[in-house]
Amino acid sequence: MATEGPEQLAADEVKSMSISDKVKPPSVAAESQPSSSSATPSVPMSLKKKFDILRSIAEECIQDDELEQLLANKAEPICYDGFEPSGRMHIAQGVLKAINVNKMTSCGCRVKIWIADWFAQLNNKMGGDLKKIETVGKYFIEIWRSVGMNLDDGKVEFLWSSKEINERAHEYWPRVMDIARKNKLPRIVRCSQIMGRTDQDELTAAQILYPCMQCADIFFLQADICQLGMDQRKVNMLAREYCDDIKKKNKPIILSHHMLPGLQQGQEKMSKSDLSSSIFMEDEEAEVNTKIKKAYCPPKEVEGNPCLEYIQYLIFPWFHEFTVERSEKNGGNTTFTKFGDLSAAYAKGEVHPGDLKPSLAKALNRILEPVRSHFKNDKAAKQLLQSVKNYRVTR
Repeated sequence: MATEGPEQLAADEVKSMSISDKVKPPSVAAESQPSSSSATPSVPMSLKKKFDILRSIAEECIQDDELEQLLANKAEPICYDGFEPSGRMHIAQGVLKAINVNKMTSCGCRVKIWIADWFAQLNNKMGGDLKKIETVGKYFIEIWRSVGMNLDDGKVEFLWSSKEINERAHEYWPRVMDIARKNKLPRIVRCSQIMGRTDQDELTAAQILYPCMQCADIFFLQADICQLGMDQRKVNMLAREYCDDIKKKNKPIILSHHMLPGLQQGQEKMSKSDLSSSIFMEDEEAEVNTKIKKAYCPPKEVEGNPCLEYIQYLIFPWFHEFTVERSEKNGGNTTFTKFGDLSAAYAKGEVHPGDLKPSLAKALNRILEPVRSHFKNDKAAKQLLQSVKNYRVTR
């Protein structure tokens, strides 16, 4: 493992992205921003409202009563999320994370986003090349800035794992060692899902170390809430179990968001390494249209329908409505303000895939247009994207 993090200049550049008086997110049309990215209202938000917003992020919360107690006792809870810089960003990561982060900051939370460069190296992403991993990390941040993640109020902080761990190694590594000592190997192997692996894969020694480190991250960052996908659940539960081992009363609360499926039938999630499964954040309008047109979307079937899931988890939280555009002959335009009404109409055959798909593509393109514009018009962002496109995605 390399012992050096990204060059200091690069880390400073990234750090500045979370400071409102240095970097402003690109101008984004009001209709294209998630409504939760608006400024915090002057009227204090009720505890119930905060709970409802945060709970709406999660497919599963462990535990609801602990979340209520946290909000009652702490004005600015610390939320943690992290990512491996591992290739181009798809909408399941780009749009959904912007929505969720904006919801968290609207409730007063502080969000620490862990740029897991060392973890990407441990997991052989970008062939383990830290320079490439660093470039991809910068590209990710540019995506979130341009799509409308609220970075103006200083509540979102991007932290490079290599830099932070090196600076506070005396705190970090004893925790990793203690977690490793207190757990049997089979328990750690069961966490392999967090790396996109299975417990049947032949894991490297580095991939055994990885879950112990990710578990330690939660305590290192002093996180009150772990807000990651359902695929990270096992290591978050490991952190709660570790709290029992060390007699720590306040356990991290787990808010696990839904994993959006890939475009084709049977694809459980979008994947950077499977181009047929994903819509990428800088895809051209025509590419988005073509991918949605080819997506799996069986008539009258709601369960396992990726197009409906994109509408439920991306379009409705962003616009709070969805308009199915169609000719007068086919019933004319219909605007739905509740996903339940849309899914019921679809199940009855009142909405046809031939009308749903182009309407979905249009809504997605409204969200993605500021991203495309940023990567075309900003010289540094354009160079980042070109570099990332040239890298070979590795597992």
